[in-house]
Amino acid sequence: MSHPDAEVPDGVYLVRVSQVSYSRERQKPFFSVRLSVLEPAALAGRALAGRLYCTPKALWKFSWFLRDFGYDAELFGREEIEDKALIGLSGVVKISHAVVNGRSLLNLDAFAPAAAWAGIGPQPAINKDTARKAAS
Repeated sequence: MSHPDAEVPDGVYLVRVSQVSYSRERQKPFFSVRLSVLEPAALAGRALAGRLYCTPKALWKFSWFLRDFGYDAELFGREEIEDKALIGLSGVVKISHAVVNGRSLLNLDAFAPAAAWAGIGPQPAINKDTARKAAS
């Protein structure tokens, strides 16, 4: 059985949160997040599974994710995280893969609001003939 993100290459994706669960590993609390790719269309429906740590050192990144994915500002202001309130939120995520201690891990490197996808998503391929004519 392969990892859910094995077929999704490093890059930038428009995604929707499909599952969330809170866990602890060696005193390091984290949210296990499963994301469903919306764009690019060629990878739509593929799953990405990653972790967002909630340690004091990593809280900035978790806050960044919540803000950019449109998590309820009132709940966020009260420092309440409800798993169910995360399901269905969408945004842009930049991912990369790493191998640590022989395990393949998915890194959630950066986030942006879903509305930003139009400016940072895949751009249409440039026709080489059109590009040559424009350059001359």
